[in-house]
Amino acid sequence: MKISKNQIDDLNLKLTVEINNSDYQEALHKRLNEYKHKADIRGFRRGMAPLSLIQRLYGEQALYETVNSTLSKALDDFVETEGLAATIVGEPLPAEEQPQISWKAGEDFTFIFDIAHTSEVNFTVSKEDKITYYEIEVEADALKAEKARMLEQYGSMQEGEAAGEKDYIIADIEGSGHKAEGVYVSVANVSEAARSMFVGLKAGESVEVNVNEAFENETDRASMLKLDKAKLAEMDPMFKFTVVNVKTFVPAVSEQATWDKMFGEGVVDSEEKFEDMVKANLTAQYARESNYRFGIDARKYFVEKANLQVPEDFMKRWIIYANEGKFTQEQVDAEFPSFIEDFRWQQARTAIMKQFDLKVTEADIREAAENYVRYQYAMYGMSNVPDDLVKGAAGNVMNDENQRRQLREQCADNKALAAVHENVTAKPKKIKLAKFRELK
Repeated sequence: MKISKNQIDDLNLKLTVEINNSDYQEALHKRLNEYKHKADIRGFRRGMAPLSLIQRLYGEQALYETVNSTLSKALDDFVETEGLAATIVGEPLPAEEQPQISWKAGEDFTFIFDIAHTSEVNFTVSKEDKITYYEIEVEADALKAEKARMLEQYGSMQEGEAAGEKDYIIADIEGSGHKAEGVYVSVANVSEAARSMFVGLKAGESVEVNVNEAFENETDRASMLKLDKAKLAEMDPMFKFTVVNVKTFVPAVSEQATWDKMFGEGVVDSEEKFEDMVKANLTAQYARESNYRFGIDARKYFVEKANLQVPEDFMKRWIIYANEGKFTQEQVDAEFPSFIEDFRWQQARTAIMKQFDLKVTEADIREAAENYVRYQYAMYGMSNVPDDLVKGAAGNVMNDENQRRQLREQCADNKALAAVHENVTAKPKKIKLAKFRELK
C-alpha cells in the first residue's frame, strides 16, 4: 500500500491511497470463507457450497467490503499518525479527480481524498482574562412600574361605570331571532376598527354591532354567541348588544392584606419594606439578565482568543455530503455564518471543559429536561406540577434525539460559562436598563 500526501495549504491536504492486490487478498479470502460458512444455498448443506460458487454470488460485495475496510483503516492510521484526530473536520471526502473504480478481484485500487482540519485551540482561562460584567441600576421609574405591576397582579374585577379599553362588558346579545344572555365581552379583544363603539358604554345602553367586523376570529365569535360556526355563517351579522353591567379591573391597594398575599403573613409590614422587596425582586431579575449578557460576552471573548482557523469551503462541502442532499448549496451558504459561529464556540468550549475537567452527565441532562418541562407548564400558568408528572414528561423529552442533543449542548454551555465566570476577572460596570438593552 502506498499513501501520498499533498499539502494544499495550512488547513487542506489531498491524500492518495494506492491499494495493491496483495494488500487485500488474504482478507478477501477470509471474508469469502465467512460468506461460505453462512451461505444457505439450495442443493448444498449450510456452509458446504463450493468457494467458486460463493465467489460468483458474493465476490463483488466481498471485494467491496474488504477493500473499504482496508481503506478505512489506512485513513484512520493516517489521521492518528499525523495528529489530526482532534482537529479534523468531518471526515475525508472523495476528491473531484477520484478515478472510476472497477470492482474486480485482482485489480489495484487508487483512492483520492480531500482532508481538512482546523487550527489547534490552545488557550487557558485565568484571572488575566478580563470581561465586563454589567450591573443594571434599579431606577426610580422602574421601581414605580414594578410596584404597579405587582399590585395589578393581585388586583380584582369590580363593578365599573363606563367601559374602558381594559374592561369587560357583560351583555345580552340579540339578532336574527337568536339571543345570548350574560355574555362576557373583553373590550381589548374587540377589533381595533370597532373598539370605539364599546368604549364608554354603561349599564342599560345598547349598540348595534357587525359581529363579523368586531370579532374577527370565527371560533371566538361562535363561542360568544353560543352558536355553531355553520349556523353562524347563515345569519345576518348585525347584532344588538345591551349592556347589563361593566366589570373593571382594579389593582390591589398597597396595604397589609395585599402584602401578606404577596410575601406571606407579616413578612412585609410597611410601605418602605414593600419597596425594599420590590427592589430586591428587580435586582434579582436584572442579575439574571446580567449573567446572560456576561455569557454572551464571555463566549465572544474566548472565540476570539481561540482564533480558530476553519477550512470554510471544505466544511460547506462536508455539510452537504454528510446530510445526503437535505440541504442545497444556497441553503448552506445562507445558514453558514451562524453555523460557523456555533462551531467556533464549540471548539473553544471543549478547551474550557478540558481545562477544568468538566463533563456533562446523565443526571445533568435529566435535571435540564425537568427544568424545561416545568418551564413549559409555567407558560400555561401551571406552577405546582407534581414531581411524578414532571419526571414522566422529562423522560419523553430525553427520548427525543434532537431535544436530548439540545439539552446536552445547553448543559455544556452552562458548565463552561460557570467555570469562566468563576475563573476570569469580571469587571463590574454600572449601566442603566435602557442602555443595557441597546447592547449588541
